[in-house]
Amino acid sequence: MLSDSILLKTIDNMKNHLSASRLGSGLFKVRTSKTGEGKSSGFRTILVFKESDIAIFVYGFAKNEKDNLDEGELRFFKKLSKDLLNIDKQKFLELTKNGEFLSIEEYLKWELR
Repeated sequence: MLSDSILLKTIDNMKNHLSASRLGSGLFKVRTSKTGEGKSSGFRTILVFKESDIAIFVYGFAKNEKDNLDEGELRFFKKLSKDLLNIDKQKFLELTKNGEFLSIEEYLKWELR
């Protein structure tokens, strides 16, 4: 599980071009640390990102379990990224309100149930 603060730090890293690889179509692979540990023993998160607009975590895996996405996964996530980036902000707010997406704050509330 990744904490709220780690997710926010991952977004900051994206904004500052740290520990991130551009995969195309608004999709990025970002190294993310585990709570209390460094990035070398952490996770790789797949993130749909548009500067100053949206950051959506769509997939994550432990670095020791998997090195990279395979070609089929990469095609899938690029298509997903394009689709997500075509949704307007108002629709995202509506989808979040309906529980289709969880904001970081909503995720924390959900986890505490």
